[in-house]
Amino acid sequence: MSARPELIGRAAGILRSGGLVAFPTETVYGLGADATNPEAVRRIFAAKGRPPTNPLIAHVADIETAKRYAAEWSDAAQTLAAVWWPGPLTLVVRKAAAIVAEVTAGRDTVGLRVPNHPVALELLRAFGGAVAAPSANRSNRVSPTTAEHVLQELAGSVELILDGGPCSVGIESTVLDLTADVPTILRPGGVSRGQLEAILGRVNERGGVASATTAASSPGQHPVHYAPTTPAFRFETWQRGLVRSETEGRPNGMLVLSQLNEFDRYGPIIAMPNDPPQYQRRLYAALRELDGTGLRAIYIEVPPYRPEWAAVRDRIVRATRPLPTS
Repeated sequence: MSARPELIGRAAGILRSGGLVAFPTETVYGLGADATNPEAVRRIFAAKGRPPTNPLIAHVADIETAKRYAAEWSDAAQTLAAVWWPGPLTLVVRKAAAIVAEVTAGRDTVGLRVPNHPVALELLRAFGGAVAAPSANRSNRVSPTTAEHVLQELAGSVELILDGGPCSVGIESTVLDLTADVPTILRPGGVSRGQLEAILGRVNERGGVASATTAASSPGQHPVHYAPTTPAFRFETWQRGLVRSETEGRPNGMLVLSQLNEFDRYGPIIAMPNDPPQYQRRLYAALRELDGTGLRAIYIEVPPYRPEWAAVRDRIVRATRPLPTS
């Protein structure tokens, strides 16, 4: 799906004048501002209620544009970009001076990405520079995968929302730090560790969380993120009996990996695909669907502990608390 040329022109003009534009990517919808304009970037943080210690990704139209905003561009960056751009991979490199400190939480590195969506690429080509864009939702809440989701959360805070239909990947990009001694995944996403290792050899993965008071090296590092407003709990498959005890007679919702008759009488159930890419595509929309129905709580079954589920598990852990056991 592409946008009308007059809408793209209008959106690019809004960005040049310091305004905000929400636009689709293959991962989630982004809330964009000129990455070289500090006042415009500060508007993103104000609209989202996002702490300034949480950096933003700078989106560009192609590799050559990315190089303009990088102080260093390694062979690894060139190889990865050639394979994965446009696509759900963000590369963290040393930043050029044009990228303002507000984008990077004051750090000397920036995450760069070329998104794989025709509307996003049309906008970025028309704008001709770097667009800083986190997900287009209130901070810590469930990321938007449709234009309607953006409207629900940010109406009145953004000059224009470009509608590009539902996002095809459905969770945020993989963030790979190329400034470390060994390339390091800072956030799992649409490109797996195995896929990166097939190109680079050894790749590390950073665990743990970052404090909201300290400048993070990547978005998606805070302990609470991607979360519904309804209290949400995660459970392992072997804990289904505990879930039944916890939920009986109360209005709850569940995301489970398959339709389970044993849960039917405890509240609405969304049966999730037992396939990582399909699950990713459905996750945020499913959480929003349950979040808007006045439930007491949401319970999410944790997918298998296999590498291909790493990004889904990361989002579930940051959106939920462990199942109460007493």
